[in-house]
Formats: sequence, C-alpha cells, structure tokens
Amino acid sequence: MRILVVNAGSSSLKLRVIEPDDRLSGSLDLPAPRGVLDRAALPDAIRGLGAVDAVGHRIVHGGTAFSQPVRLTPEVVGRLEALTDLAPLHQPKSLAALAAVTATLPEVPAVACFDTAFHAAMPAAAATYALPPEWRRRWELRRYGFHGLSHAYASRRAAGLLGRSVEQLRIVTCHLGAGASLTAVLGGRSVDTTMGFTPLEGLVMATRSGSVDPGLVLWLEEHVGMPPAELAATLEHRSGLAGLAGTPDLQAILAGEAAGDGDAGLAVAVYLHRLRGAIAAMAAAMDGLDALVFTGGVGENSAPIRSRAAAGLGFLGVAVDAAANEGGRVDREIGASGAAVRTLVVAAREDLQIAREVRAVLGT
Repeated sequence: MRILVVNAGSSSLKLRVIEPDDRLSGSLDLPAPRGVLDRAALPDAIRGLGAVDAVGHRIVHGGTAFSQPVRLTPEVVGRLEALTDLAPLHQPKSLAALAAVTATLPEVPAVACFDTAFHAAMPAAAATYALPPEWRRRWELRRYGFHGLSHAYASRRAAGLLGRSVEQLRIVTCHLGAGASLTAVLGGRSVDTTMGFTPLEGLVMATRSGSVDPGLVLWLEEHVGMPPAELAATLEHRSGLAGLAGTPDLQAILAGEAAGDGDAGLAVAVYLHRLRGAIAAMAAAMDGLDALVFTGGVGENSAPIRSRAAAGLGFLGVAVDAAANEGGRVDREIGASGAAVRTLVVAAREDLQIAREVRAVLGT
C-alpha cells in the first residue's frame, strides 16, 4: 500500500509518500501562511507525487470520541468539526487540508490519525483534573495530551534500536521542538504526559508559556482588566523562550548565553529547570526509567540541551557520552557506557506512525 501522509502545520502543508516497506519516496511542503492553503495548487502537487492507495491525515484533536485512528466518512468529519473548540488553532488547518485532499482524491480511502489518541487510555490519576464532576462530565474537561504520534513512534523506534520489545521498557520520550512535551511510556502505552487539556500545559516552549498558575491568569483578568483574547494570544505567541529572551530561537539563545546575555541565560535556566523536573516526574509515574529518548527539532539537533538536561538527572541513572552526543547519525544511542538508563536520539517520523496506523485501519 502506497500511502500519502498529510500534515497541516502553521505555515505549510507537508505531503509525504510512504511505500509498503516504509521507504519515503515523495516529499513536498506547500506554503500555507497562517494555515491558509492555495487549494488551486494542490491537485497538481498531489499528482506529481504519483498514484496512492490510501491517505493518512494527522488530526491534532480527537476528543473523547476518537481514541484510535478511524476511516474517514462524512459522519466522522462532522464529529471532527464539532471538536474545533477544543483546538481552535490547530483543528481548522487539519480539516481544511482534509477537505482539499479529499476533493482531489475522492475515491481514495482516507484515515484520520490523532495526536491525542496515544494518551486516551492514560490512567485516571494522570488524566483527571481536580475539578467538580459536573464540570468534567459536561465539558469533557480532562488531560488529553498531544504529540502522541511522535511519542508513539519514538518509543517504538527506541525499543527497536535497543533490541527490546517496547512492552518490556519504561521510556520517557522528549519531543522538543517549537512545541514540546514529554510522555511516560510504560509497556508501550502512555501513562502520563506533560500537555493537558490544551497544548499550553507543561514545558516551556518556543512561544508558549507552558504551565503557569491559573490564579495568575485570573488575577490579570480581574485586576488588570486584560481581555481573554489578549491573555490567550500572549500565552500562545509571546511567552515561552520568546517572552524570556526576546526570540524563540533556542540556538540563538544559547549563543546569547555564551556571550553573557542575562536574559538568554535566564531563558536557558528556566527551560532546563522545567525539562529536568518533568523528566523526573514522568519517571516517577512508571516507578523508574529504562530509556530516555530525545526527538523533535531541538531534541535531535541541540547537543547542549541534551547534555545539560542529562547532567541534572544522574540520580535517575542518566549519563551521556560527550562524543556520542556531539555527532553521528540521528537514530543512535548517546548514553555513557555502563549507565543504568539508556539515552537515545531518534528522528521524529510522525509520517511513519501515520502510515502504520493507516495500514492497521484498512487491514493491509
């Protein structure tokens, strides 16, 4: 089965063609500024990639309705549209891409693959907010988690590199990019994660704040008169590393830190403080740790962040080999010889996870 994987981002539409042997045979990024796609250019772009047997769409939010990938039908699309309020920044882009690709390939079976699905079966203790039951039931308020496609692939790939079954391991996967989250993967299943009801919870990110005291947000609304729209825009787009150091570019911030820039130094310190603490929390959810996995743009490419995060985790048995950490192929082990915890770098391949889920749904 030759599968077209569709991934709608904030500024581009990523199209990838995955062959039956998981080989990537076609790749194209179409510009989509502010999530707006040039639909007139899409048919020629898809035809240029060759005939496909199925389409897999990355959908950010499946709510409580979709805990597994699902074949797309008009009814399913309608239910996905109803979930837009849960992910107003992401869901419309995914649905717009879905509609455009479907119009181009109306006879090709398509499957929706969800970023939230990997976390759908988290234990109640990890998924539940301490809120009144009527709130939780009425509005489906829970910790959903995100980046599930990346975490599922990274944990499975790491297990393969170690020559172990993922079901035998306690793994913390660190998806570090512009958006960032961690997941505790126990026996191949997500048992805790850092993002929650929205992708704002958890780690410090490029422009997102990560976790802040909800009382702080309420105080700004009540005492400063800050409108909810401004609060949301600030927490999403003007916080995180950008808020601390004036830029979301972590490489530039590391360079600024080395040059003595105080704001850059604080940004790195806050970033690492949150990251180390969250890794330890994920390990605690599994009563220990066998493997630590870095993936995503920062996780794959920033040796200083990997080494400095690991330096604060020696008490868990994490230790990084300096030479292995600095260079080599992406899918590799970087842990020090004899360390109790195996540490790896794995390329983010959501496309391969989506292709795997498409085959599972379509039975091939």
